[in-house]
Amino acid sequence: MSRKQPRSLHGRVAVVTGGGRGIGRALCRALAREGAKLAVGDVDGAAAEEAAAELGGLGLRVDVTDRPGFSAFLDEVEQRLGPIDVMVNNAGIMPITRLEDEDERSITRQLEINLHAVIHGTREAVRRMRPRSSGHIVNVASIAGRSGVSHLATYCATKHGVVGLSEAVRNELRGSGVEISVVMPGLVSTELTAGTKPYRGFKLQTPEQVADAIVAALKAPRFDVYVPASLGPTTKVLALLPRRAQDAITRLVKSNEVIERADHAARAAYEARAAASAPAAEAIEEVVETEAADERTAA
Repeated sequence: MSRKQPRSLHGRVAVVTGGGRGIGRALCRALAREGAKLAVGDVDGAAAEEAAAELGGLGLRVDVTDRPGFSAFLDEVEQRLGPIDVMVNNAGIMPITRLEDEDERSITRQLEINLHAVIHGTREAVRRMRPRSSGHIVNVASIAGRSGVSHLATYCATKHGVVGLSEAVRNELRGSGVEISVVMPGLVSTELTAGTKPYRGFKLQTPEQVADAIVAALKAPRFDVYVPASLGPTTKVLALLPRRAQDAITRLVKSNEVIERADHAARAAYEARAAASAPAAEAIEEVVETEAADERTAA
């Protein structure tokens, strides 16, 4: 029996959130090489437009925490490029801090960008793709979605959520003609990981390596996309071991120390940008804080 021919992405309408830099930008380049019709969305509108100008696509500002605005962004993409064939929920942030030291705004920001926006983007994509019995949703999680890493508690919680969401939706889409993939990279050489070093025995991946893995999964659909691929069997084997053995391996590769000992000075520019990456979520948080203050005053 011969293998199926890889699916062509030529002429397919592909949306990438957080497409202005990092993994998103690399993925946009890879999709452009495949001949896809690109829609680049980013909270930094200038970065989205720059990426689109470089690659010949459509670049639009979108704050994924503004759910009506996110939906309107997808509507505009379809009006200008046609029905969406590929939806990549890539936008995400990764502040580094101990949970006890993390402020409420940071927690809200991560929940809104890393998880709630992925839920919304996935739901919107399903609603648009299922009637056509065609389409592919890609949710970018992290290997942190399969484990827990010190100083990344909220981030890990959001990425576990993305993995769980994707697994559940995969079951809901069975037989629909719509595909879904969840991407779980290790540490990737982007601004998000500034000031960190890779685990012992693991190399930093490049954004291009993650992009190539996503394109491969789009052309020959599969659900689990680990980058590097070796993380897949490694994660599965670790899950079978007793907790003490897992802890011993964690200490051996010093995976927690990678984050705990991050150079915060080297991360300052990224952390500042991440803190300004969810205007709509920030507005909600301000209202909640004001209402809480009013209640305290009234009491």
